Amino acid sequence: MDLMQRIEAINRHSTEPYEQAEKCLNTNYHGIKAVTKALLPLLQSSSHGRIVNLSSYYGLLRFFSGDELKEELSSIDGLSKQRLDELSELFLKDFKDGQLEAQGWPNEGGFAAYKASKALANAYSRILAKEHPSLRINCVHPGYVQTDMNFGSGHLTVEEGARAGSSHAGHGAQGRRHWRVFRPHRGCVLRVICSPL
Repeated sequence: MDLMQRIEAINRHSTEPYEQAEKCLNTNYHGIKAVTKALLPLLQSSSHGRIVNLSSYYGLLRFFSGDELKEELSSIDGLSKQRLDELSELFLKDFKDGQLEAQGWPNEGGFAAYKASKALANAYSRILAKEHPSLRINCVHPGYVQTDMNFGSGHLTVEEGARAGSSHAGHGAQGRRHWRVFRPHRGCVLRVICSPL
């Protein structure tokens, strides 16, 4: 009976209301941008500044149905922060108008906003890495972690998932590592690692 209830719960949540989609983009994309902007001066003053954005398998462009959109999001040279913001707004407009599939956004299998927000955050991280070559900036998929989104069905605990980000951030660091977890919104975790502070 647990399995049937879980399937019903997943089916109920696979169609997102607009407000949930907007909140998802605000958390997973705009939230990362806001925290990064606030902390960037501190990271730039470090000789070993690191940013590790926790991403997701669902942030891969393979979930997008349109080749033009995939190409634009994968272009490091042709993409800007301003354009990412425009794409974020365009996603919400297309979501509201029921045009996700027609415009090339992720639409199959539910969680369209989550997939789009993680893809936008990945692109933002690549832009940051290009703009700040002295910093190590990466996105890490922590694995299938037990979260509210998957109703606790993940194979990894939150702690095990967090190790992916923190171990990646410390790779190649010199000296003592300091790390803090910033949670600007529930569900958004940006790990910023600096060594030394």
